[in-house]
Amino acid sequence: MGTPIFSVPILKSLYQNGYPISTVFTQPPKKSSRGMQTRKSPVHLMAETLNIDVRIPNFLKNNQDEYDFLKKLNADLAIVVAYGKIIPENFLSLTKKGFINIHASILPFWRGAAPIQRSIINLDKKTGISIMKINKELDSGAVCNKYEIGIKDQDNAEVISEKLSMMAAEKILDEIDKIIEGKANFIEQDHSKATYANKINKSEGKINWNISAGQILGLINGLSPTPGAWFINKGERYKILKAELGNLNGEPGIVLTENLEIGCKEKSIKILEIQREGKKVQKSGEFLLGSRITKGSNLSNV
Repeated sequence: MGTPIFSVPILKSLYQNGYPISTVFTQPPKKSSRGMQTRKSPVHLMAETLNIDVRIPNFLKNNQDEYDFLKKLNADLAIVVAYGKIIPENFLSLTKKGFINIHASILPFWRGAAPIQRSIINLDKKTGISIMKINKELDSGAVCNKYEIGIKDQDNAEVISEKLSMMAAEKILDEIDKIIEGKANFIEQDHSKATYANKINKSEGKINWNISAGQILGLINGLSPTPGAWFINKGERYKILKAELGNLNGEPGIVLTENLEIGCKEKSIKILEIQREGKKVQKSGEFLLGSRITKGSNLSNV
């Protein structure tokens, strides 16, 4: 059960290593941003490529058809990876070994919808995956294993997502075998230490230049490539896709150099990739050739 590109390597790994996948659940096709066509989820497309049965219910709660289907399937195990829908409590007993979730954080930290983004925005030094039992409370089930990676200064949400997805695709194989054989050791989380990764709201991406350069870089990396950290200058929105820390000190929001280095409350950031609203992503050098943003511009001036 999964939906985004993050889930695809896990599905492929299970298939390629000979695990018999009875069916795949994913979210229904959605209209593209321009509404011209509907798009199947990455997991949907991969399941079709692998010739695996796909189910796309709009909801599971009080869905008797899907309940009956899963009950009749009598599956050994359900693997859930960023499915995007709540699994009703009465579904959790429909497989012999329960429902197992691969969650992209070191639980109990960053339970919820956006653990990778929140971890980077929070300037965490490490993240990882947790393999856990699903219960009725959000990401609070017992954990059988955790695997960690470090977060580097230049790692954005896309980079970390890819690293965690590939790691999960490898590690889940050992964990499944232990679970099926009844040898997995599930340990309760310390619920008193739980933190929550709420879904990202686009408005959170607005850059406040009156915070430290490190915090701004965390926001840029955490929201890159989508929805992106942004500022408005002279009525136009600009999204920063990539930046690095600078050492200059200057007034927050002021462009301090000819190379798009911006003053922050502490230190500065140097923009490396930027996207003007409605335009393509550009390296800063290319962007500056025709930009009205120059040394001395005030990016706090909307």
